[in-house]
Amino acid sequence: MLFSMLVTSCIVSSISAAGMMGIKAVFRKQLTAKWHYRIWLLLLIALTIPFLPGRLFQFSKWIPGFDGPLHRDIGVSVARARVQEAGNANMLQDFTISVNRETPELLQAMTVAIWIAGLLVFALIIMRAWLNIRRMKNAFRPVANEEVLDLLEQCKQQLHITRKLLVLESPHVQSPMLVGVLKPCLVLPSRCTDWLSKDEIRYILLHELNHLKTKDNLTNYGIVALQAVYWFNPLIWMALKQMRLDREIACDYAVLQSLDERFHGDYGHAILRFAGRATHSAPFSLASPFVGPKSLIKHRIETIVRFRSDSRRQNIKSIAVVALAALMVVSQLPVASAMNRDDSRYHFTGERMEHEDLGAYFSDYEGTFVLYDMNADQYRIYNESQSTRRVSPDSTYKIYSALFGLESGAISAERSTIEWNGQMYPHDVWNKDHNLFTAMKSSVNWYFQAMEDRMDRRELQGYLERIGYGNADLSGKSEPFWQESSLAISPVEQVQLLKALYTNQFGFEDKHIETVKQAIQLEERGDARLFGKTGTGTVNHKNTNGWFVGYVENEGNTYFFATNIKHEDQASGSTAAEISLRILRDKGIY
Repeated sequence: MLFSMLVTSCIVSSISAAGMMGIKAVFRKQLTAKWHYRIWLLLLIALTIPFLPGRLFQFSKWIPGFDGPLHRDIGVSVARARVQEAGNANMLQDFTISVNRETPELLQAMTVAIWIAGLLVFALIIMRAWLNIRRMKNAFRPVANEEVLDLLEQCKQQLHITRKLLVLESPHVQSPMLVGVLKPCLVLPSRCTDWLSKDEIRYILLHELNHLKTKDNLTNYGIVALQAVYWFNPLIWMALKQMRLDREIACDYAVLQSLDERFHGDYGHAILRFAGRATHSAPFSLASPFVGPKSLIKHRIETIVRFRSDSRRQNIKSIAVVALAALMVVSQLPVASAMNRDDSRYHFTGERMEHEDLGAYFSDYEGTFVLYDMNADQYRIYNESQSTRRVSPDSTYKIYSALFGLESGAISAERSTIEWNGQMYPHDVWNKDHNLFTAMKSSVNWYFQAMEDRMDRRELQGYLERIGYGNADLSGKSEPFWQESSLAISPVEQVQLLKALYTNQFGFEDKHIETVKQAIQLEERGDARLFGKTGTGTVNHKNTNGWFVGYVENEGNTYFFATNIKHEDQASGSTAAEISLRILRDKGIY
């Protein structure tokens, strides 16, 4: 999930930054100085989009997901296991084949680790900058000059600012700057009032108060945070550097609009007086200094020389350009949502649910067990966290593949035989013709693939969405898509789908539902009947994912269950079946 988020953030951030810089370049003359800066706030919003939960946006259902699975090839590996249950030793034969991952997960893990390492480095740099400000505050002294304090109050009234602002001085700063968020302070270089005129002090106060009025001190923290998050993207650094320049120019414009035209030159000279004294500001500065790098000062002086008051017409043009930029940002929401949608979990809101401690049944396996009692309308769940985690369904999907094949006419109950294609498989029982019932019993992969090849891909997608099958993602580049590929479903969803299948809530032909039920019936014991399907996920010749899903009809009630287990190399469907049957037996269900 984190790797997907990084890929999404890289793409979206690059498009956003390039798009914003392109819009600003094309419509440079239509934007006022204020809107040249404010338009960048849309970029800050766009940069947060990839890190927001996909479910906040409802666009993914309109646009196919781009977070397709890794490319995998089918390899040959046998995972056979049998459950020695009374009356039928071969009842739950579990056949599967291995998939080999061409794109190593190690590469993804390394990419995420490098990003986190870079983020931590920049986080330490930011922390150091914050600690430096904290240390400097120990040397700050309140400005006692009454003339400066009177000027501050006059400027606050002029800008309609009521918020309290402390004015301090420090020997550690070379340029006036605004620091802090909750308790902002204006820090002046020590004894600067000795060589600054009253008007120059007024210009400084107006400049920094305009920063405070537009909450630039808060925005600055956002800029620094996003620089750290996107440390790997040079386009973001370029864009945020330009944003800082536009911020200062916008602030200069605000000051110039509050001054008589006769004093515009004096304001520029005040900036130049500090230019020779101030050092280069750090890219991770948490303060808003009055002056910065020489290149920035050059742009600011040129802007002051060219200053013209904004006309109403230009403001309207600026708003139109910003609206265009906002449209660009909004247009990325469905893309980011589709790329970064959180399909890894099912959001279960069942109210009638009891938690059970069944850990003793699972031994060394990470597993979950979900049981639904139809008469009581109640769920009993062990390991709720894993019960909603979506994983590959493996061969349990064949229950619904059979239903789709029957409903589409690809096969029928009477004519379901498909000829073997002659390809030799690692299981002898696969190497012959099969019908639906024998293919389900022996979990014959090629049979269900051949059957679905008779269906249109869009038709199959429609069926998945119609029944709400997990993430309904069949975009896997490898076949079959249900075997450790793109399709994924949670144990809770398995139980809910089995219940819907049993009662035909899907609205399919009743005869097709009955045929599927017959195909997955395993055995009878007294008045009880057991239905189900195993599934094993084998990756790089290791059994990592085991399923057993089904239901029991017993004494006028029906119990639906799903067991899923995870292990490095021993999680097979037959093992999941063993666990399930022990639990059902101890509960007196079967």
